[in-house]
Parts: sequence; C-alpha cells; structure tokens
Amino acid sequence: QVQLVESGGGSVQAGGSLRLSCAASGLGIRYGTYSMGWFRQPPGKEREGVAGIDSDAYTAYGDSVEGRFTISRDLAKGTFFLQMNGLKPEDSAMYYCAVRLYRTRSTLLRAHTYMYWGQGTQVTVSS
Repeated sequence: QVQLVESGGGSVQAGGSLRLSCAASGLGIRYGTYSMGWFRQPPGKEREGVAGIDSDAYTAYGDSVEGRFTISRDLAKGTFFLQMNGLKPEDSAMYYCAVRLYRTRSTLLRAHTYMYWGQGTQVTVSS
C-alpha cells in the first residue's frame, strides 16, 4: 500500500525556517525510478509546484522559492525533506508531497502529473 505522510509544518514568523518531511512507503523508492515533488496550495488558489527531485537527484524549484528552499532525500529511510529558510507570509499554505513512478524533468513541478499524494501539512508565516 502506497503511503506518503508529511510532517514538520507549523507557525513561524517571517524570516524563520521550517523543515518539512515526507515519509514514503510502499513505492520502492530506494532503488526505483521516480519523481518526488513538494507542492503548496493557499486557500482559494491553485496548487503550485515548489520543489522536485527525481531518482537521478535532478532538482527543480519554483521561481518564488529559488535560493530559499532546498529539497533533499534520505533513501535509506525513504524520506524526503524540504528545508525552508527566509520564510515570507506569502509562503503560507498547505504543503503536500507527491510521487510519480517515472522521470520527466520538464514536468517535475506539474501537480497534475503526480499519482500519489500525502495528506498535507499546514505552514503559516506571520509578518
């Protein structure tokens, strides 16, 4: 059974940091071909691609977070991370991790291409 579980969200003041985690199980991520993405969705807005990484360790970032957020992974633990520094109020959203079982760099941050999703974790940044 495929399962993605996010954690690490919370409330922080502008300029602060948070580290999100996504524990993946049932996907054979340690040895397989995949893409993993972090997405966010503020209330009333569309889901936005934040960061992605594939099984070749290729990474991509959304323009609004480039230089502030870093995606990483621990394959032994089947866990992905999103380190978020220099947080801004506009970063406030529900954050989701997602996985698909193929690699296509050009669509790494496109939410509709992902099959498996976590339940989300809320990030709130106050000014």
